Amino acid sequence: MNNIIEGKKIVGAKQTLKAVKNDNVDKVYIAEDAEVRVTRSVVETCKQCNVDVIYVDSMQKLGNMVSIDVGAAVACVLKNR
Repeated sequence: MNNIIEGKKIVGAKQTLKAVKNDNVDKVYIAEDAEVRVTRSVVETCKQCNVDVIYVDSMQKLGNMVSIDVGAAVACVLKNR
């Protein structure tokens, strides 16, 4: 999965968690090499809110997918409203 993620997106665990809680998220992407302490609450909240979680091989790959020059642990695509 090397594709650029299309649509309006948010990068970062805190911002993603807030968007999931507000029912604004279509999909969440988690880097498999991210620290569990960073991703745990996002994954748990996604399960509670029935939001799809897609795992990506690495933080660097996820960063590339969201068009930033650094790695990312968590990102999401917002719902079209």
